Amino acid sequence: MKLLPTILANLINRPATRDYPTFVREPFENARGELVNDISRCIFCGLCARKCPSQCLRVDRDTGKAEGTWTLEFFACVGCGVCVAVCPVNCLAQKATHRPVALARAVISLRGPLPEKPAKMDRPDSIEKTAE
Repeated sequence: MKLLPTILANLINRPATRDYPTFVREPFENARGELVNDISRCIFCGLCARKCPSQCLRVDRDTGKAEGTWTLEFFACVGCGVCVAVCPVNCLAQKATHRPVALARAVISLRGPLPEKPAKMDRPDSIEKTAE
């Protein structure tokens, strides 16, 4: 008898849940969603992979080919944002929205050029002349 009002209310009212792929809710303010990498700015330092608590990132520097590979195992990512916070060149960001529904495991692999090493700084002529 105690459950009768609840049962009747559930029969009359709309469901409390949404049919997710059909009806997608607007993201909340400051929501952390899909991880994206601007590979053209990435220096392949590997700091994001070392700090990731779920170990879903891999960074490989292939110096023989002068390019690097940044790999994200999407289903292992918990969306914490640690990698975004520690990136020294701010090439990582998180969108407010999540990736669409997937039926298979997704691995995102991006390739980009390694940054050129900075040239050795020569001493200016004025310093050399004053030292002589």
